[in-house]
This record gives sequence, structure tokens and C-alpha cells, in this order.
Amino acid sequence: MNKATVVSGIRPTGYLHLGNYFGAVQNFLRMQEDYNCYFFIADIHSLTTHPTPENLQAGVKQVLAEYLACGIDPEKSTIFIQSDVPEVTELYTILNMNAYLGELERTTSFKDKARQQPENVNAGLLTYPVLMASDIIIHKAHYVPVGKDQEQNLEMARKFAKRFNRMYKSKIFPIPKPFTFEGADLVKVPGLDGSGKMGKSEGNAINLYDTEKEIRKKVMRAVTDSGPLEMNSEKPEAIQNLFTLMKIVSQAEVVAQFDEAYNKCEIRYGDMKKQLAEDIVKFTTPIRERIVTILEDEAYLAKVAQMGAEKARESAAATLNEVKKVVGFRKFY
Repeated sequence: MNKATVVSGIRPTGYLHLGNYFGAVQNFLRMQEDYNCYFFIADIHSLTTHPTPENLQAGVKQVLAEYLACGIDPEKSTIFIQSDVPEVTELYTILNMNAYLGELERTTSFKDKARQQPENVNAGLLTYPVLMASDIIIHKAHYVPVGKDQEQNLEMARKFAKRFNRMYKSKIFPIPKPFTFEGADLVKVPGLDGSGKMGKSEGNAINLYDTEKEIRKKVMRAVTDSGPLEMNSEKPEAIQNLFTLMKIVSQAEVVAQFDEAYNKCEIRYGDMKKQLAEDIVKFTTPIRERIVTILEDEAYLAKVAQMGAEKARESAAATLNEVKKVVGFRKFY
């Protein structure tokens, strides 16, 4: 029985943080046991924000090492770098011919990015959903794990796949669906700034690569208030965020102890933060040590990248040949 295919990509900007781990990577570790998984580092996507060549290369290497350190297995999953698979950009070019200006301009991701970088509203930002669609459907993905911010782009990928199949009277592309684990709790890891979720660009994250000193410093600076004035009062968002983080990394009895202290108006946030930092350090230290070891092993990183490129290109080339055939491309030699 053939396994269903799952595709997921991550931009090599910044380090993986606790939000990435508990919101995505932890699920990837389960997926690779039961699905045909393609996990790629989206270095072409990152060009929309014009990184320097040095930053781009360092970011790709970092994410590759971090994925491996977290337990993604290159023998079970296809881990590859987007730019190592030129078939993706060839399919992207073909799909662009059937993607329309109006629908691309209306996407939330384009409007948000155009607001954030008004001096750099490039064509890559506009056609980002088309490249994302190419990444997904070139491997005939059945499922794509997506967060809320990418749901619309997945819907665009579904639209482009359906449109291509319809225009060329083919059934080349399965229509990808969002991936959800049955009965699983999707973990939303809050940031340290008192609101929202942990994110790379928000500056509110604990990175898997952070040192013990950096983690303690970040946690001790986390937003709090002056403490509860009434017993059993509702926790403000910033305080609830600290408890949510603690539930993720600490023992249940530790969480219960501080929860009881809060309800009795006896909470000491300094003590809570020290305990939270201690438990985060305990969780991330083994991962950080593996990241450091892998980053130093250039030969292993090269082997993984080459193996992933070969597997991804085999899959991509097969799909692209089908696409070219139905589009009408023929060789005359």
C-alpha cells in the first residue's frame, strides 16, 4: 500500500524556536513514520526579502542541522533544499501562465508583505502563492501541514492544481488538503512579550539554539504584571502565556504548584520565571548540543543535502514530464 505524501517547507530566516518545535517539528517526527514526507528549506522564497548570500547560506545550513538534531530522519523523510530542485521553478513558470493578477493581488500574504516592505514590493511577493503551489503539487502532495497564516496560500495551491487539471483535461495533480492529526491538540506556543504567538520576526522567541544564559535572560525579561489582587482571579494574557509555556515544558506538579500560588495571591513571578527557564534549558540543551555537533560535520550535511536533492528531483522530474506532455511541449530532436 502506497503511503500518502506530505510536503512542508520552511524559510531559512532565523533559528527554529519552541513554537516551531511544538507547533510543527514534533508532528513531523510522527508523520515520517506513516507518510511519504518531503521537508524542504525554502531558500528561493527567502529571496523576496533580499538576504545577503552569506546570510542565506548560513540560514540554510542552520535549519538543515536543526531539523536533523530534532530527529527528522533522512532515511525516512526526504529533506532537501528548494534550490537544489530546478524542476520546481520550471513548474512555477508554467503555473504562472494560469495565475491571474487580480487573485494574486487579493491574497492576504501579498498585502501584508507589501505593507511591511513598501520599498520592495517585488514580483516574487506577488507570485509567492504560485511558487508555494509548485513546491506542493510537484510531489503530488495529498496533505500539507499549515498554520493559520498559510491557509489562504494552500487554498491557492488547491485552486491552481484544479485549474491545471481542468484546462488540460488531466488528472495529474491530486488536490492537497490541510494536514491535521486526528484527535491531536495543536500546540500554539505563546511569545514572551505578553501577546500573540512565538515568532521569528517578533523578537519574542526562545530558540532551540539559544545558550543557557540567553534563555534565562529572555525568560526573566518576559512580560508580567504586579500580581493578582483577588483570590482565584482570571489570569491576564501575559500571565496565562507564562503558564501555557510552563505546561509545555514543565512537570504537571510544578504547574499545579504555581497555579495554586496564583489563585491564593501568593505568586512570586521571579520564582516562576526561574523555574520556567530551568525547565526550558533542560528541554533544549540536548537539542542544542546535537545542533552544534551536526553544524561541525560538513561531510554529513553535504551527504544529507545530496541524498535529499536526488530523491526530490526524481519525484519532481517525473511530475514535470507529465506536465510538459499535456501542455504540448515536444522535442523535435
